[in-house]
Amino acid sequence: VQVVESGGGLVQAGGSLRLSCKASGSIFRFNAMGWYRQAPGKARECVAASSVGSSTYYADSVKGRFTISRDNAKNTLYLQMNSLKPADTAMYYCALTRIVTMTPFGSWGQGTQVTVSS
Repeated sequence: VQVVESGGGLVQAGGSLRLSCKASGSIFRFNAMGWYRQAPGKARECVAASSVGSSTYYADSVKGRFTISRDNAKNTLYLQMNSLKPADTAMYYCALTRIVTMTPFGSWGQGTQVTVSS
């Protein structure tokens, strides 16, 4: 599946952004999906994942601030990010995800940059 992320931008600390991930093909609705981020000099990490049945999982660093959701009819994954912190600054990606291990598989999109100023 190919994915295209959008919705990133520059926001002040405490602000909000909503990211979108549009996936091609029908495979989207049959797979768990996740949002990942990578800050400069750091490894890519999974911040949120959504199972096929829309169960959700979050990294401790974003729990209570980020909400992942999916619209299977539109093949689209979302990430609502509230109370943003400078530490959330990173390139954000979506990908097919192995929900048990919270690890990605398949191809990556170009990502969308999120920058949070203090």
